[in-house]
Amino acid sequence: MALRLYDSATREVRDFTPLQPGKASLYVCGLTVQSEPHVGHVRSGVNFDVLQRWLRASGYETTFIRNVTDIDDKILAKSAEQGRPWYNLGYEMNRELDAAYASLNVARPTYEPLATGHVPEIIELIEELIAKGHAYAAEDGSGDVYFDVRTWPAYGELSGQRIDDMEAAADADPRGKRDPRDFALWKGRKVTEPETASWPAPWGRGRPGWHIECSAMAGKYLGPAFDFHGGGLDLRFPHHENEQAQSRAAGRPFASYWLHNAWITTSGEKMSKSLGNSLVIPEVLKKVRGIELRYYLVAAHYRSHVEFSFEALQEAAAGFQRIEGFLERAESVIGADAMAASAADGVPCADFVNAMDDDLGTPAAVAALHEVVREGNRLLPDGDSPALRGVAASVRAMLDVLGLDPADPAWGPASGEDEKLTGALDVLVRGVLDERAQARAAKDWARADALRDRLKEAGIEIEDTPEGPKWSVN
Repeated sequence: MALRLYDSATREVRDFTPLQPGKASLYVCGLTVQSEPHVGHVRSGVNFDVLQRWLRASGYETTFIRNVTDIDDKILAKSAEQGRPWYNLGYEMNRELDAAYASLNVARPTYEPLATGHVPEIIELIEELIAKGHAYAAEDGSGDVYFDVRTWPAYGELSGQRIDDMEAAADADPRGKRDPRDFALWKGRKVTEPETASWPAPWGRGRPGWHIECSAMAGKYLGPAFDFHGGGLDLRFPHHENEQAQSRAAGRPFASYWLHNAWITTSGEKMSKSLGNSLVIPEVLKKVRGIELRYYLVAAHYRSHVEFSFEALQEAAAGFQRIEGFLERAESVIGADAMAASAADGVPCADFVNAMDDDLGTPAAVAALHEVVREGNRLLPDGDSPALRGVAASVRAMLDVLGLDPADPAWGPASGEDEKLTGALDVLVRGVLDERAQARAAKDWARADALRDRLKEAGIEIEDTPEGPKWSVN
């Protein structure tokens, strides 16, 4: 079964036919770095990370570009409120975003361009659009430049709208526009804005509009035509609609497939800063580990809305811990060296492959993963065997595709000190477990239960297995 994905432009699931055989090109709209990223923000990062992992696992040489918007109306407004330079705010929030992605094992893209680093390419594209009659400089002396939507009859095709039914574009003062729906390509500097937030251009000092930056950066790194363009569902209009219109009006075929991930909602509403219901990543990670939060996000289909709750998150964490438990028990049976070697030898099961090829069907893929884990648990009592080793290798291969392999260094200890602390704790816990084993052997059940309760009070859970007791920090 070939990889098939839902194309938002055609509104159907389509076979993936790459522009270049054996290669895949992907552009994803990153975040506007105005404040700390929340769970809704990182969902897109996780979803498209899974896509690029699956493309590579399927044998495609993949180029993945994910931009960062580091100049924007909101960044200027937020920085003014906080009394700090706009570039300082953007830089700090970009570092927060990097940390959030790292905490969820979101792999770095091939390149992550900044809008401010591509002003020459943006100006060049605007000049092309003006020369072709699809853009114009405002006559009011503002320095603004607009895309003329009436010159592009296909405008609205991505989002399925008619121009006359659209609301006015609210991205600039409408007085300089020929049509209220025309959108800004370049914004002339206002006297209230800092000089540093502007660049020289043929129409006067100013800065890029939001939409033009992605067209310019996608073109620079992926060429005039590329395979996939992705982002959150909320970006389909106006951002992606405008990207496609201006790019194709300039003679660039642009994206062959459009992919959009759905929202994470709270109380039925899209998670956003404006609603005041955002959940920033460091706060969420006080309740669960990063690998468990990623599992929660991966287990839902990327096109399905997710109603966030900590109860559901804890249930997901428990589900992932069952997978981890199998891997830990398997390692104790087949040995650490054999377990480490399994990572390179593993092959995902057929049900997993079919699920992933069917529009990145991660819910079915996770179900297939759990079924293989159940088979592994049935094999454990029989000891080391080629079958058990094969199951463990397959589980790790599937987890790697999902970015959830516990042995991935991304999930490892942050420093050597952590390893020392873990080792010291293991010695202490093992001492208590030895006392408990002696009490059980002497049938002193009260003493055995008291020792177990002491560990539980310290946040240490004990699981009795055929191979002996295992401990974990709760």
